[in-house]
Amino acid sequence: MATNVTKFDIAEYLEDDLMVAEYLNTVLEEGDAEDIKTALGHVAKARGMSKIAEETGLSRPSLYKALSKGSKPQFDTILKVLRAVGGNLHLPTA
Repeated sequence: MATNVTKFDIAEYLEDDLMVAEYLNTVLEEGDAEDIKTALGHVAKARGMSKIAEETGLSRPSLYKALSKGSKPQFDTILKVLRAVGGNLHLPTA
């Protein structure tokens, strides 16, 4: 009997703002730059690459390239994507 195995895609589980926030916060706290870029790619995919591309002013191919493994996107691009997916950077005060 053959078992049908599908590839896990976390973007399929990022269904609401709370789940996205928890995911991004965890990656921001525990991950490195590559992990953060990958997580933003997952969230952008979950929200819709076309929508995120439009909100950031980037083309879809540029967005895919910026969030692909091994890429070196500018910090401005990361901030645009983070804001487009509803995130922001906050530092705790005292």
